[in-house]
Amino acid sequence: MMDKIQDFQKIGGENADLAMKAFGAMSKGLQAIATEAADYSKKSFEEGSAVLEKLMGAKSVDKAVEIQTAYAKTAYEGYVAEVTKLGEMYADLAKEAYKPFEVMVSKNGK
Repeated sequence: MMDKIQDFQKIGGENADLAMKAFGAMSKGLQAIATEAADYSKKSFEEGSAVLEKLMGAKSVDKAVEIQTAYAKTAYEGYVAEVTKLGEMYADLAKEAYKPFEVMVSKNGK
């Protein structure tokens, strides 16, 4: 009877450890994602402000269209790159958060 209780306590302790490891991985990953998103937002705002200044100094409509077109292309490419990077970060987060549970599954599967 005592062996069953000790086994149950051991399993409970191991599961708590796994949950804490997964929580730590998720916390670290989400913090990195938040930092990346904030950095991108700051950079995007600064680039938009710089373009607005250029637009206000444009001497002709043609020049304004040229500035706006170049900005739109650059902003779109930057956005696609950022979304791709964030997608990879989320995928890595999921993998890291799941790793502790892989250990548990592999132990129980044997």
